[in-house]
Amino acid sequence: MKQEHESDLTISYTKIGDYYFPNIALTPDAGDIGIWGRRRKEFLRKHRPILFNELLLTGELSKYLVQVNQEAVERLESLILDMKTSQGITEELKARDPMAWVGAMNNIRACAEEIIYAELVYV
Repeated sequence: MKQEHESDLTISYTKIGDYYFPNIALTPDAGDIGIWGRRRKEFLRKHRPILFNELLLTGELSKYLVQVNQEAVERLESLILDMKTSQGITEELKARDPMAWVGAMNNIRACAEEIIYAELVYV
């Protein structure tokens, strides 16, 4: 087994027998990509394969997906809080009519998730 490197290539290769194998090392994970990162990854893999492969081969995919997940979680919390105040959903309603509160909160969460999909996941 001998190491060879051609000057015009940016990847070094190892020759084993008659074949050249790239010397590729995976970078350590940047953290938990979370649900929004996984959804973004799946979207990129299916619908934006060039961007997906570019991020994967440069080792930036994990860091990018962690960033997308963090941004989505922060945005989701912000949207839910804003929608709760604008629709008048309070703890008083929760105590007075729990089923109405649950229905309203489920509706708000679903709307906020759709916004996250449109702004961060499916772009």
